Amino acid sequence: MRSKKSSYDYYLILATTAVLFIISVICIWGMFFFKMAQIQQMAPAEKVGYLEHMNSVIAPFVICLILLLGICVPKRLLSTSWLNRFGVFLGFVVIIITVVVNMKTGLLVVLTASLGLQLTVLVLAMAGSKRLHFETKGYWLRVGSSLIHLGLILFILDLFFYGNKTLHLVLFWVTTGATILGMIFCFYAEAVVNFVTGRQTFSDENIT
Repeated sequence: MRSKKSSYDYYLILATTAVLFIISVICIWGMFFFKMAQIQQMAPAEKVGYLEHMNSVIAPFVICLILLLGICVPKRLLSTSWLNRFGVFLGFVVIIITVVVNMKTGLLVVLTASLGLQLTVLVLAMAGSKRLHFETKGYWLRVGSSLIHLGLILFILDLFFYGNKTLHLVLFWVTTGATILGMIFCFYAEAVVNFVTGRQTFSDENIT
């Protein structure tokens, strides 16, 4: 029978996957429509109007993804009861900041908090901490998952600083490196470690 914690994780995974799928569909559709409608040949005002329209379409799903990350990241550190309290507190903070300042600042606060928590999770995962809540027990799977989540947070954070070319470039390459390294650790860790160390056999469970 699925535990409460596992069910919570399961529904968070489903929700995140669904939001990412919708965002992907919107992006792909937007690119093909841009090409077929030959928007690049239109007047600058029409181009700007198209971009603003697409931003308004995708914005709610990006907001949902940021809020899901704000809940998903601390689940590695907190129990279900404390995670629920944290989610309520996070939502309250976002609402307050949105009313006082604006929504962009509120979401940036969520991303910044998620980034700090995810870096903590990554450090603890690399240290082999048993206090983290993961579905898997493999050391490299935990590190890889932490790196992939870190890459996702940095990718979304990059959208906020796209106008800053230097910061955008740094975030882009760090995101790319973290994501690729995370996937290697998740799917090819045993083969890579065997190759580097020259060992013939290597069990992921031996280092947990």
